[in-house]
Amino acid sequence: MSENKVAFITGGTRGIGKEIALELSNNGFDIAVNYIVETEENMENLRNELKENGVKCLFVKGDVSNFEDCERMTEEVIKEFGRIDVLVNNAGITRDGLILRMKKEDFNSVINVNLVGTFNVTRNVIPYMVKQKSGRIISLASVVGVAGNAGQTNYSASKAGIIGFTKSLAKEVASRNILVNAVAPGFIDTNMTSVLSDSVKENIYAQIPLRRMGSPKEVAKVVKFLAGDDSSYVTGQVIHIDGGMLM
Repeated sequence: MSENKVAFITGGTRGIGKEIALELSNNGFDIAVNYIVETEENMENLRNELKENGVKCLFVKGDVSNFEDCERMTEEVIKEFGRIDVLVNNAGITRDGLILRMKKEDFNSVINVNLVGTFNVTRNVIPYMVKQKSGRIISLASVVGVAGNAGQTNYSASKAGIIGFTKSLAKEVASRNILVNAVAPGFIDTNMTSVLSDSVKENIYAQIPLRRMGSPKEVAKVVKFLAGDDSSYVTGQVIHIDGGMLM
């Protein structure tokens, strides 16, 4: 069994997930990272960065929308480390489009990865946390799961579902000392937003009191708080990381 606490992060090889993995490793967590498609170069670079922080790391390939994959991945993490202290449900996709033109496959795939995937991984991890009588589950929601956004009915529905899932699960497992929370990022500077034109970015900034996008590291630091001892009386919450956009 690992002497360190162990964090299992889905979709953890790039973007916000990668920053969460690095932030938690920098605070002494051994890290298990889920991925489905990734280059060997990116994985090797992340492996080296994690090892520089003096922790163990494990990469587990699997599709979070597949229950059997999630069962196998969880077993791999337990076999390697003997425990899972923190689960970060980060894996997610977008298939944006107005509903008049949205294909049912685009709706279903977003729901299956983002929402059903959150259930699949959590359902397989939670028995180990119940046995440990401790654990933290942190899921990535979104401000559009609260406010909605035109052209994102599928994504908004998936993230709103995660918020309801978080609040309900928090009530179920609080007696076992398992804390369940979500973070809801707004506009974050990632590969998806880097392709936006300057005029589109200016329109976005006009909606944000801080007049800028957030960074993946700023999201990761809030996740670190929820994963650590300082959040020991926080459960069932959704923390917005949006520069004040929805206040």
